[in-house]
Amino acid sequence: MHTSNDHAVKVLNSLIETTLDSANGYKDAAEHVDNPQYKTMFAERSSKRMELTRRLQDEVRTFGGKPEDDQSMIGKMHNKFAEMRGAMAGHSDKGVIDEVERGEDVIKKKYEMAVQDEELPPEVRAVVTEAYQSVKRDHDEISTIKHSLH
Repeated sequence: MHTSNDHAVKVLNSLIETTLDSANGYKDAAEHVDNPQYKTMFAERSSKRMELTRRLQDEVRTFGGKPEDDQSMIGKMHNKFAEMRGAMAGHSDKGVIDEVERGEDVIKKKYEMAVQDEELPPEVRAVVTEAYQSVKRDHDEISTIKHSLH
Protein backbone atom coordinates (compact mmCIF):
# COMPACT_ATOMS: atom_id res chain seq x y z
CA MET A 1 0.00 0.00 0.00
CA HIS A 2 1.27 3.46 -0.96
CA THR A 3 1.19 6.02 1.86
CA SER A 4 1.90 9.74 1.90
CA ASN A 5 4.95 8.92 4.02
CA ASP A 6 6.26 6.61 1.29
CA HIS A 7 5.67 9.30 -1.30
CA ALA A 8 7.37 11.95 0.83
CA VAL A 9 10.42 9.72 1.35
CA LYS A 10 10.60 8.97 -2.39
CA VAL A 11 10.41 12.66 -3.37
CA LEU A 12 12.87 13.73 -0.68
CA ASN A 13 15.35 10.99 -1.63
CA SER A 14 15.14 12.07 -5.26
CA LEU A 15 15.89 15.65 -4.20
CA ILE A 16 18.78 14.41 -2.05
CA GLU A 17 20.37 12.66 -5.03
CA THR A 18 20.03 15.75 -7.19
CA THR A 19 21.33 18.00 -4.43
CA LEU A 20 24.35 15.72 -4.01
CA ASP A 21 24.87 15.90 -7.79
CA SER A 22 24.87 19.67 -7.45
CA ALA A 23 27.22 19.73 -4.45
CA ASN A 24 29.71 17.53 -6.29
CA GLY A 25 29.31 19.57 -9.47
CA TYR A 26 30.12 22.75 -7.58
CA LYS A 27 33.11 21.07 -5.93
CA ASP A 28 34.44 20.04 -9.35
CA ALA A 29 33.76 23.51 -10.74
CA ALA A 30 35.72 25.12 -7.89
CA GLU A 31 38.69 22.93 -8.80
CA HIS A 32 38.61 23.90 -12.50
CA VAL A 33 38.11 27.66 -12.58
CA ASP A 34 40.89 30.21 -12.46
CA ASN A 35 38.90 33.19 -11.24
CA PRO A 36 39.33 33.33 -7.42
CA GLN A 37 35.81 34.77 -6.98
CA TYR A 38 34.28 31.82 -8.82
CA LYS A 39 36.47 29.37 -6.88
CA THR A 40 35.22 30.78 -3.60
CA MET A 41 31.61 30.99 -4.73
CA PHE A 42 31.60 27.41 -6.04
CA ALA A 43 33.25 26.02 -2.90
CA GLU A 44 30.70 27.86 -0.74
CA ARG A 45 27.83 26.58 -2.89
CA SER A 46 29.12 23.03 -2.59
CA SER A 47 29.08 23.36 1.20
CA LYS A 48 25.65 24.98 1.11
CA ARG A 49 24.24 22.13 -0.98
CA MET A 50 25.77 19.56 1.38
CA GLU A 51 24.02 21.31 4.28
CA LEU A 52 20.76 21.23 2.32
CA THR A 53 21.32 17.52 1.73
CA ARG A 54 21.67 16.94 5.47
CA ARG A 55 18.41 18.82 6.15
CA LEU A 56 16.58 16.72 3.56
CA GLN A 57 18.10 13.53 4.99
CA ASP A 58 16.88 14.53 8.46
CA GLU A 59 13.41 15.07 7.01
CA VAL A 60 13.44 11.57 5.47
CA ARG A 61 14.30 10.14 8.89
CA THR A 62 11.28 11.86 10.44
CA PHE A 63 9.13 9.72 8.14
CA GLY A 64 10.95 6.56 9.15
CA GLY A 65 12.74 6.32 5.81
CA LYS A 66 16.33 5.61 4.91
CA PRO A 67 17.84 8.71 3.31
CA GLU A 68 19.89 8.54 0.14
CA ASP A 69 23.57 9.23 0.65
CA ASP A 70 24.94 9.09 -2.87
CA GLN A 71 24.61 10.94 -6.13
CA SER A 72 22.34 9.77 -8.89
CA MET A 73 23.85 7.67 -11.67
CA ILE A 74 22.96 10.41 -14.17
CA GLY A 75 24.71 13.00 -12.00
CA LYS A 76 27.84 10.89 -11.77
CA MET A 77 27.84 10.40 -15.53
CA HIS A 78 27.33 14.12 -16.15
CA ASN A 79 30.22 15.01 -13.83
CA LYS A 80 32.50 12.53 -15.63
CA PHE A 81 31.38 13.81 -19.03
CA ALA A 82 32.01 17.43 -18.01
CA GLU A 83 35.41 16.46 -16.62
CA MET A 84 36.38 14.66 -19.85
CA ARG A 85 35.11 17.49 -22.04
CA GLY A 86 37.03 20.01 -19.94
CA ALA A 87 40.19 17.94 -20.12
CA MET A 88 39.95 17.68 -23.91
CA ALA A 89 38.99 21.31 -24.55
CA GLY A 90 40.95 22.84 -21.71
CA HIS A 91 39.07 24.14 -18.74
CA SER A 92 37.96 27.71 -19.21
CA ASP A 93 35.98 29.69 -16.70
CA LYS A 94 33.32 30.26 -19.35
CA GLY A 95 33.04 26.51 -20.06
CA VAL A 96 32.84 25.68 -16.36
CA ILE A 97 30.13 28.31 -15.83
CA ASP A 98 28.19 26.82 -18.76
CA GLU A 99 28.29 23.38 -17.12
CA VAL A 100 27.32 24.80 -13.75
CA GLU A 101 24.32 26.52 -15.30
CA ARG A 102 23.24 23.25 -16.93
CA GLY A 103 23.31 21.61 -13.52
CA GLU A 104 21.43 24.53 -11.98
CA ASP A 105 18.70 24.17 -14.61
CA VAL A 106 18.28 20.52 -13.61
CA ILE A 107 18.12 21.09 -9.86
CA LYS A 108 15.79 24.10 -10.22
CA LYS A 109 13.34 22.09 -12.32
CA LYS A 110 13.44 19.16 -9.88
CA TYR A 111 12.66 21.41 -6.91
CA GLU A 112 9.92 23.22 -8.87
CA MET A 113 8.22 19.89 -9.52
CA ALA A 114 8.47 18.93 -5.84
CA VAL A 115 7.03 22.28 -4.69
CA GLN A 116 4.02 21.67 -6.93
CA ASP A 117 3.51 18.09 -5.69
CA GLU A 118 0.17 18.22 -3.91
CA GLU A 119 0.62 14.71 -2.51
CA LEU A 120 3.41 15.88 -0.21
CA PRO A 121 2.49 16.49 3.41
CA PRO A 122 2.42 20.22 4.28
CA GLU A 123 5.53 20.03 6.47
CA VAL A 124 7.53 18.50 3.60
CA ARG A 125 6.24 21.07 1.12
CA ALA A 126 7.36 23.80 3.53
CA VAL A 127 10.90 22.37 3.71
CA VAL A 128 11.02 21.87 -0.06
CA THR A 129 9.66 25.37 -0.74
CA GLU A 130 12.32 26.94 1.47
CA ALA A 131 15.02 24.89 -0.27
CA TYR A 132 13.61 25.81 -3.67
CA GLN A 133 13.90 29.52 -2.90
CA SER A 134 17.61 29.08 -2.17
CA VAL A 135 18.14 26.91 -5.27
CA LYS A 136 16.33 29.46 -7.45
CA ARG A 137 18.47 32.35 -6.14
CA ASP A 138 21.62 30.37 -6.88
CA HIS A 139 20.32 29.40 -10.32
CA ASP A 140 19.48 32.99 -11.21
CA GLU A 141 22.88 34.24 -10.10
CA ILE A 142 24.71 31.63 -12.18
CA SER A 143 22.50 32.43 -15.16
CA THR A 144 23.37 36.13 -14.84
CA ILE A 145 27.08 35.30 -14.68
CA LYS A 146 26.82 33.03 -17.71
CA HIS A 147 25.01 35.65 -19.79
CA SER A 148 27.58 38.28 -18.83
CA LEU A 149 30.31 36.04 -20.27
CA HIS A 150 28.61 35.39 -23.62
